[in-house]
Amino acid sequence: MADQPTKGRGAAVQAGAQQAAAPGQARFVWDDTNMRSVYANVANVASTREEIVLLFGMNQAWHAGQKDIKIQLMDRIVMSPFAAKRLAMLLNQVLQDYENRYGQLEVTPAPRPETPSVQ
Repeated sequence: MADQPTKGRGAAVQAGAQQAAAPGQARFVWDDTNMRSVYANVANVASTREEIVLLFGMNQAWHAGQKDIKIQLMDRIVMSPFAAKRLAMLLNQVLQDYENRYGQLEVTPAPRPETPSVQ
């Protein structure tokens, strides 16, 4: 799993954000100086009334026919339902743009594992 700092790009992102803002409007400044990149090939979601929990990890089934498949959970992101809804809308738009450019993604539904309870 890659864990790579992305130092040094914050100024470029800030400059782009400053140019995109119209006069009199709020400007978003994206500070990525403490950002890290990780890779996940497995995601799961759990929820309560107050929050949505995104779980990310790695499927470590290296051999076909394994009886037990170990999923190493690495990252958890906790969001309000409102922020999760905005994320879902953004992901849907990005995927639609991707498919318009590169073609339809054919994905078979993965079996749903038991959802862990959120504390």
